[in-house]
Amino acid sequence: MKNTQCKKCLKKFQQKEIFTIQQFQYRKIPTYKWSLDFFKKLEIDEWDSFCENCMIEYSKKSKTEWDKLKV
Repeated sequence: MKNTQCKKCLKKFQQKEIFTIQQFQYRKIPTYKWSLDFFKKLEIDEWDSFCENCMIEYSKKSKTEWDKLKV
């Protein structure tokens, strides 16, 4: 039963397939603190649910923004 909904695309998916921005605490760059601030500007809380595709998209977007700041 699909009972969780992605905040971005609104697609429904299995709860065990849930992704949150908390996953970003395991990457070294950008830092988790920076990621939290970045997503807060996008009105995304660390407990919001996302599907895998949207999480990958947000991961790339945050990395791109981080790279722009570091140039």
